[in-house]
Amino acid sequence: MRNGVKATVIGGVCVTLLGGAGYGVYNFASASSSDGGAAAVKTGPPDDSEVKEATGAFFAAWEKGDAATAASYTNYPEAARELLTAYGDAAHIGEVRITPGRATGDTVPFTVRAAVSYHGTSHPLTYRSTLTVVRGETSHRALVDWQPSVVHPRLRKGDTLTTGESAAPEIEAVDRYGKVLTRRKYPSLGPLLDELRRRYGDKTGGRPGVELVIRHQAAADGSQAADTTLLTLVKGKAGKLPTTLSASAQAAAETAVMKYPESSVVAVKPSTGEILAIANNRRDAFDAALLGERAPGSTMKIISAATLIDSGLTTANGPAPCPPDAMSEGQTFHNLKGLTPDGHATLADSFARSCNTAFIKFADEVKVDSLTREAEDRFGLGRNNWQIGVPSFDGRVPAAGGPDTAAALIGQGQVQMSPLNMASVTATAMTGAFRQPVVVPLKLDGREPARARGLSPGTVRQLRAMMNRTARSGTAAGVMAGLSGDVGAKTGSAEVDGEARSDSWFAGYRNDAAAAALVQDGGHGIDAAGPIVASVLRNAG
Repeated sequence: MRNGVKATVIGGVCVTLLGGAGYGVYNFASASSSDGGAAAVKTGPPDDSEVKEATGAFFAAWEKGDAATAASYTNYPEAARELLTAYGDAAHIGEVRITPGRATGDTVPFTVRAAVSYHGTSHPLTYRSTLTVVRGETSHRALVDWQPSVVHPRLRKGDTLTTGESAAPEIEAVDRYGKVLTRRKYPSLGPLLDELRRRYGDKTGGRPGVELVIRHQAAADGSQAADTTLLTLVKGKAGKLPTTLSASAQAAAETAVMKYPESSVVAVKPSTGEILAIANNRRDAFDAALLGERAPGSTMKIISAATLIDSGLTTANGPAPCPPDAMSEGQTFHNLKGLTPDGHATLADSFARSCNTAFIKFADEVKVDSLTREAEDRFGLGRNNWQIGVPSFDGRVPAAGGPDTAAALIGQGQVQMSPLNMASVTATAMTGAFRQPVVVPLKLDGREPARARGLSPGTVRQLRAMMNRTARSGTAAGVMAGLSGDVGAKTGSAEVDGEARSDSWFAGYRNDAAAAALVQDGGHGIDAAGPIVASVLRNAG
C-alpha cells in the first residue's frame, strides 16, 4: 500500500485514511447503512454540534503540541501543520491552554494561555483570536477554516513565528523635541518603529535581547519587512534614535484617522522636508500613508495647474472655461453633481470649484509627457529614488497618451499617489522647492536625498493664490474654516473600478506644515480626508 495511506475496518466497511487537504483524518462520501441504503452526505453550514466537535478536537490537539493532528481538523492541513509546528519548535511555545468563548454561528472566539521558554528563560503568553468552522468541499466534514490568524491574530499569509536573539537591538525612537515615541501611545507607528529598528538598531549603540517575533514573508521584489515583536523574554539595551516626527502632530493624526476606517495621513514641514506625522487606520495594517498607490483625484490638479502655467497654456487669471462635459479621445468626462457650468471661468475659478472639464479641455494641447515631466522635474515624483529612511512609494505619473492624458489631468487613469506624495506636492507648491521628505536625519547613514529643480516664483505665487482661495471660499472652505495663518488646500475624490464610493482625498497647508490624507471608499474630499488634514494642521505648529 502507498506510503501515507492506511486501511482499516469500521463496522465491516473498509475505509481509507487520507492526509490530503479537505480530507482530514478520514473521508468517505457514503457508507452502507443498516438497511442497505447509502448514508446521506451532510451539506450546508456546520450545525452547532459540529462546530463544537471540530473546534474541540482542533484545540485538544493544539494543546498537546500535536501539529499534524490539529492540522487534520482544518481545510488546509499542509499550511496549518507548517505553522503549528513552528509554533512549538521555532517559537518554543508550550504549556498551551485554550479557552473557547461563546460561538456566534460558525465563528468561535477563544483565549490562548501559554508559555514561551528559551534557554532557561520562560515567560507567559496570553492573547485572543477567533476561528470559523466550514464544511469541507470534498470530505463534507466540519473543519476549521485555516487562516494564519487562527494561531495568532497578527499573523498573515506567509508569516511564521520564531523565538531567539533579536535581529537588531531595540530602539528608543524620539521625536524632534526628544519625546519618546512608543507603539502603545501611538499605535499606528508600530510598523514604522519595527522598520526603523531593523534599519538603524545596530547604529544606535543598543544590545539585542531575546524575543518572540513574527517573521514576515519576503515581498515579490525580494525586500524583507521588519520582524514584528510579540514578546520580550530577555530585555536588551535600547539605543536612542532621533526622528523628525512631532509628538503633538502624531497624536492629532492618530486621533483623526481613528474616526474614519481605511484612512491614512502624512504631514511634512515644507521648509525642510521633515516628516511630522504618519498615521494609518486600516484593517489590513498596511502602511498606505507611505506605500499606498491610489489615484489621487482632484488633488492632482495642483500638479496639473502647474503644468498648464509652466507650459504657457494659461495662467491663474487666464481662461479655463468650465463646460458641463468635455470629450477627449472619444471619452466623455463630467463634473461632480451640482457644479454649475461657467463658460467664462479662469483657471483660479475652476481650480477653486474643482471643475474637471476645465482641465480636460487642455488635454489636446498638452504634450503626452508634459504632466510626467512636471511631476518628475518640478515635484520630484516618479523616479523611485526617495530615501526617506524607510520604504516609500515615490508616485507614478506615466506618459500614457490617449484618453489617459485627459484622465491624468484630474488624477485618474494610471496616475498613482500616496498621502506622503501629495503632502510633498503641497509642500513644493507652497515653497517652490522640492525637499525630499525624511523621517530620520540624512546624516545618520549618509543617505543622498532625491532632487528636483522645483517651481519658478511666478508659478508658486499663482498656485498659492489658487490654493488659498480654495481653502477660504472654494471646495475646501468647510473644513479649513477656523484655521488661522497662511493656509491653502485642494479637495479630491477618485473613482475606483468596482467600488461603490469614491476615495476621499485632501491636501492642505498651514504656515510651515503641509498634510495630505486618503480615506478609501470615503466619498468626497471634505467628507473624510478633509477633517483629518484640518485636525493635523491645527496641531502641527
